[in-house]
Amino acid sequence: MARSPTVKSILLVEDNPSDVNLTKRAFEKKNLANALVVAKDGQEALDYLFGTGPHAGRDLADPPACILLDLSLPKVDGVTVLQTIKSDARTRMIPVIVLTSSNEPQDLKACYGLGTNSYIRKPVDFDEFVEAVSHLGLYWLVLNEPPPTS
Repeated sequence: MARSPTVKSILLVEDNPSDVNLTKRAFEKKNLANALVVAKDGQEALDYLFGTGPHAGRDLADPPACILLDLSLPKVDGVTVLQTIKSDARTRMIPVIVLTSSNEPQDLKACYGLGTNSYIRKPVDFDEFVEAVSHLGLYWLVLNEPPPTS
């Protein structure tokens, strides 16, 4: 069954199963209809976005509405994933929201320097996390005008 063109997926790049579950629960609690595609490491995220590896043949004309990107990832770190996304014409327009626990000023500076659209520190408290995800959903999926697809 084809997905409605108005309801695009969200790519969550997160290696921590607890954070993946929290994000899923937060989306469910706020009734966000967007499918959540999970990449457990940076390489899997790049394979998904560029239709390589296990995602060979994926329809690249259907990019995610946005990417929620953790920085501390196995295989390919989040900063490198961000740099790859923003340096390729096929993916540079996809909004990337860094969602991380990092408090490092150099991470913040590096991510904005590479073109992240937003940098959010993960709240520790579940209710605060749900609230942050609901704001993300409202802004990036409802209020924000997405980039053109062609």
